Amino acid sequence: MTDPDRHHTLPASVDPATVVRGDFGPHDHPILGSPDRAPEWLGFHVSEYGDGYARAHMRVRADMLNGFNIAHGGMIFAFADTCFAWACNNPDGDGSVVTVTQGADVNFLSSPAEGAMLTAIGVRHSSTGRSGLCDVTVTDDQQQVVLEFRGRFRTVTRR
Repeated sequence: MTDPDRHHTLPASVDPATVVRGDFGPHDHPILGSPDRAPEWLGFHVSEYGDGYARAHMRVRADMLNGFNIAHGGMIFAFADTCFAWACNNPDGDGSVVTVTQGADVNFLSSPAEGAMLTAIGVRHSSTGRSGLCDVTVTDDQQQVVLEFRGRFRTVTRR
């Protein structure tokens, strides 16, 4: 899957030297790995990622729609939460610790229909000790904001 907007500007807080570009599936993150079947089912793909940053994509399918014939909010939340995981887990880490969602606040701002290509951009903004914040913005293929996600994370020992 190609990034529909590959000529974009990175967020100011992201060091371009740490960003890896390509076409990555849900099992390609060096720390997250397998099995993570939910992002696979979503059709989740990443075009860029690095320490504190991820850019992901998902196409809304018919089986993701609710009774109003728009994307189910839970599907969009799962997409944003998965981008959050990619942004918060350092790909250069040794895998002994992982960063998980401790909580999140979301605001749905528009309702994508079947066929819409969604892009999520996740950026870690702050961390203190083992806790911190990461924001994810989801837009559609018309650059309309679909969802704003503010996640709180916690870094824990991997089980």
